[in-house]
Amino acid sequence: MNWLDLSSSAFIAAFFLYCFGFLFYVMAIAGRKWSHGDPVRHERKWGRIAFTVSALGLAAQLTFFFTRWIGQGHIPVSNMYEFMTFLGMAVMIAFVVIILIYRKPILGMVTLPLVIIIISYASVFPQEVQPLIPALNSYWLKIHVTTAALGEAFLAVGFAAGLLHLLRTVDFSSNTASAKKERFWLEATLFMLLVACGFIVSVFGFRMAGYEAEFKQETVDVTGAGQAVSETETVIYSLPPIVQPFNSTVIQADAFLGVDKPLAEAPSWMKGINAGRKLNTVVWSLLTGAVLYGLLRLIFRKRLSAVIHPLTTDIDPDDLDEISYRAIAIGFPIFTLGALIFAMIWAQIAWSRFWGWDPKEVWALITWLFYSAYLHLRLSRGWHGKRSSWLTVIGFVIIMFTLIGVNLVIAGLHSYAGTK
Repeated sequence: MNWLDLSSSAFIAAFFLYCFGFLFYVMAIAGRKWSHGDPVRHERKWGRIAFTVSALGLAAQLTFFFTRWIGQGHIPVSNMYEFMTFLGMAVMIAFVVIILIYRKPILGMVTLPLVIIIISYASVFPQEVQPLIPALNSYWLKIHVTTAALGEAFLAVGFAAGLLHLLRTVDFSSNTASAKKERFWLEATLFMLLVACGFIVSVFGFRMAGYEAEFKQETVDVTGAGQAVSETETVIYSLPPIVQPFNSTVIQADAFLGVDKPLAEAPSWMKGINAGRKLNTVVWSLLTGAVLYGLLRLIFRKRLSAVIHPLTTDIDPDDLDEISYRAIAIGFPIFTLGALIFAMIWAQIAWSRFWGWDPKEVWALITWLFYSAYLHLRLSRGWHGKRSSWLTVIGFVIIMFTLIGVNLVIAGLHSYAGTK
């Protein structure tokens, strides 16, 4: 049996099952207004269907995980593709736990898109089996990475519930300055989620079109003896080069919309051969996200948050606030074990030191300190409701930067997690 082929098929099945599960959750919530019978019965019926389909998607992704593990001989969490797919699976596990406790189908309408975005993001990276580097060849890899991801997964569900709480409680009829400010930041949060979708859409779109641009970049380094050493390298883009690498020349670039030359050059202070390519990807993500946002605004003719708000009016905001807190209360100790304690043990084994101020270590600590502050403010200062929910949004932004920004932008000992 070819375990890797089976693994790929299971991954595709999981993706489509998650998509259908999301659509069924939308039918469960949005369909209440159009149901001819009892709206509560309608929500329960379609909520059960949505949960069943989503659970089948989780079963398919578990199949993907274990068959890939068997096929490659080591746990599949050693690169960005494998880690992000595991994180998506962990978010689904956390979602299943929370939904079985609280039975709120609307939570699936926010969590399932989050899972779909995460595993779609994972698919951008190379999926070939890669051998473990020495630092990763330890059973502490299994313990550290899996527990850290599971903790982050519960924190992500806490964010989903917190975002729903804000969509439920923000006043869309008031013209006061505070209400306008809340609506702006809530809309900005949804826009950033669409930027993540824009990254996926743009990468997959141009990849399917076979787009490629190639640059020759000359870099100059000064040795300890004061001698200048120049080196020429090539950089390949899979997105049209709005921004080309610093101090580079075009070798070949496919024309896009009649434009075959970069519009700008990456600034000189952005170090690294791939700095320009990464900046170009960020620009394309923002542009595509803005286009997606504009199209949705054109279709609905109102803010996206105002579109979702009416779907939440039948939900008790205190329930959403409680779900958010409980998810974070579960995830925080798991994250503490995985991202700090087990990570330090592994660091001692791999690099002979418990702590080294590596960028990933620093941002894991920042994440831990932030959620420590969240729990302190929640339990000791009575920060419930909106203030608590806004903290979950900020916390999720920190998690995403730790996972994506640090892995792909900032160089460090964890750079092996990123890939071009």
